[in-house]
Amino acid sequence: MAFISTDHRNRAEGSAVADFFAGLANGFGAYLERRARTDQIRALNRLSDDELSRMGLTRDQIPFHVFRDRFGL
Repeated sequence: MAFISTDHRNRAEGSAVADFFAGLANGFGAYLERRARTDQIRALNRLSDDELSRMGLTRDQIPFHVFRDRFGL
């Protein structure tokens, strides 16, 4: 069994630089996720109401559908 730790808060040297780049990576990841979800919402909004109903969705359910993993649905 292997144990892997990603908690590097106890680094003595270079921690400020590493924290800076970790913050950049986290921010960039959040940006990419938001952009992908925004694109998905736009694509679903372009569909007709009939197309949405075939998917089991109404127009007001689109945000909940796109963010269902965040809402726990």
